[in-house]
Amino acid sequence: MSSSLKVVTTFPFSTESQQLLKEAAATEAVEVTTADELSAHLSDAEILCSYFIPADWHAQAPKLRWIQFPGAGVDSLATTGLLDANSEVIVTTAAGIHAETISEYVFGSMLMFNWNWPQMVRLQDNHVWARSATWYHLGGRELAGQTLGIIGLGHIGRRIAQLAQAFGMRVIGMRRSITGEQEPDIDQFFLPEQLHELLRLCDYVVISVPLTRETEKFIGEDELRIMRSNAYLVNIARGKVIDEQALIRALGERWIAGAGLDVTEEEPLSSESPLYSMPNVILTPHISGNSAHYDTRLAALFADNLKRYRSGQQLQNQYEPSRGY
Repeated sequence: MSSSLKVVTTFPFSTESQQLLKEAAATEAVEVTTADELSAHLSDAEILCSYFIPADWHAQAPKLRWIQFPGAGVDSLATTGLLDANSEVIVTTAAGIHAETISEYVFGSMLMFNWNWPQMVRLQDNHVWARSATWYHLGGRELAGQTLGIIGLGHIGRRIAQLAQAFGMRVIGMRRSITGEQEPDIDQFFLPEQLHELLRLCDYVVISVPLTRETEKFIGEDELRIMRSNAYLVNIARGKVIDEQALIRALGERWIAGAGLDVTEEEPLSSESPLYSMPNVILTPHISGNSAHYDTRLAALFADNLKRYRSGQQLQNQYEPSRGY
C-alpha cells in the first residue's frame, strides 16, 4: 500500500455512502462517470470499485493493487488476467449483499408459478373473470411440505434455506464439501458428485452457484431428465450454468413443470428466443439482485474492506483462483 492512497469508483455512491468511504479510506473517493474520466484517473489509482475494467488496464493503471467489484460474480473479468493465479491485483466481490433481495425474488417466482400469477394478470388485462380456477390452471400448489433443493450454499443459498424453513419446506442443499458441521436450516447435504441423487428428490430446485469451469452447463439434458415432472427450476446464478437448449426442450416437452429464469446464456436475450412465449416460464432481465439498499450495503462492505486494507488485514470476499470465485 502506498503512503498516498487513491481510490477511484465508477459506482454512483450516494452522498452518505461517499462520506462513509471517505472516513474509511482517510481520503476522498474519486467518482467518475465516463470511460474518458476513468482513463484520466487510473494512472495513479491504487484501489478501484467498478464493473468496467479496461482491457489495457496493465498500461493504464500501473499502481492498481485492489479491485472491489460491485457485483457477486466476477466471471466478466475472466479475460482480463485479473483472476489469474499470478495476478498481483487483489479482487474482492460483493458476495453477501444480495442475499435478502435475491432470496425474496426466488420465493416470489415460486409463488407466482404455484398460483399461475402471470396468467391471472393476463386475465385481468383482458377483463376476464375466471369463474373456475381449473379453467385456467390457476393455483393448486403449496410450498409447505415440499422439498427444495439448493445448488450452492453461499450467502444467498443459506438465506433461501432460512425462508424455505419458514414456509414449512424440507430443504436439501449441495456444496463443494461436507464438514459435518450442522446447519439448522438444511435438512440434508449433498456433494457435487451426488447431484443426480439430489435432483430426484426435489419439487423445487434453485441454482445459486458461481459460474466456473466446473459449473458451466452443470445442469444439462441428463439432469433435466432426472428431475421430477412436477419440479420447478429457478436460476438466479448465471445463464451458462444451465444448457439452455436442453432446458427449452425440457420445458416444451414437459420433462419439468416450469422454470423461473432471471439469467440466460446470452444477455440481453434475443427477441427470437422461445423462452419469451413459453407458458411455463417466468422470465426476468437479470434484476433479482436489484435493491433500494444496494448502495448502502455495498458501501458498508467496501468501507470495511478499506479499513482492513489500510491496516494490512485480510479482505472480505477475496477471490481465490483455486476455487474460481
